[in-house]
Parts: sequence; structure tokens; C-alpha cells
Amino acid sequence: MLNLLLSVVPALICITLHELSHGYVAYKLGDNTAKRMGRLTLNPIKHIDLVGLIMMVAFKFGWAKPVP
Repeated sequence: MLNLLLSVVPALICITLHELSHGYVAYKLGDNTAKRMGRLTLNPIKHIDLVGLIMMVAFKFGWAKPVP
């Protein structure tokens, strides 16, 4: 259980920061879609795809919601 916790929490942080940076760069380059959809936030729920997270835990391969 501790192993699971020690792998999921950092993954959530990394995925959130990664997707936030995609949205931020797009916003700075003139595309405000991510901002309109509320994706320029540190809230992991806005960035995490549930199926992708489950796959990451089960098979060490997962994904996040793509930034529009």
C-alpha cells in the first residue's frame, strides 16, 4: 500500500504540472481555450483522466486529459 501511495502522489503532481504547462504555453501564444475550460489550475482533478490513472497504477502506463 505504501508503494502505491509513493508512486501515485508524485505522478499526480507531475501530470498536473505537465498539463498546466501545456495550457500556460498555449495561453501565452494566444490560444485561450485552456483558460476558458478552467485548465490553468493546479487542481489535479481538472487534469487527471480516471482511466489513465488506473492504467498507470495497474500497468505503469497511463495518460492525462489532453489540453484542448
